[in-house]
Amino acid sequence: QVKLVESGGGSVQSGGSLRLSCEASQFAGKRACMGWVRQAPGKEREGVAAINSDGSTTVADSAEGRFTISQDNAKTTLYLQMSSLQVEDTGMYYCVIAPAVTVGDRCSPGTVARFRVWSQGTQVTVSS
Repeated sequence: QVKLVESGGGSVQSGGSLRLSCEASQFAGKRACMGWVRQAPGKEREGVAAINSDGSTTVADSAEGRFTISQDNAKTTLYLQMSSLQVEDTGMYYCVIAPAVTVGDRCSPGTVARFRVWSQGTQVTVSS
């Protein structure tokens, strides 16, 4: 059973900031590709950001310069710092994970968008 617990979502005005957290202590010490995906009503799931087991990160073009993905040193918590939020960022945000060996050097927003979602997610609502 995969256990991931997101928090930190909320309602903000356009231009605001939020920091999402994902508790992932179950995977401490394991080499994994982790990321954040979002799902908006009527839209396809979108990979927002990814972090590989070596710490390398990538973000989607739509989030470039605004979102930052990171982990704590123990790799038990995944973060997504979001700034300059736009109405288009509204959606349910999920953290996702897969063993690093399954993706190799292809840990990217496009890749994590296809990972299975195991958790409840956290809602982000941005108003104009």
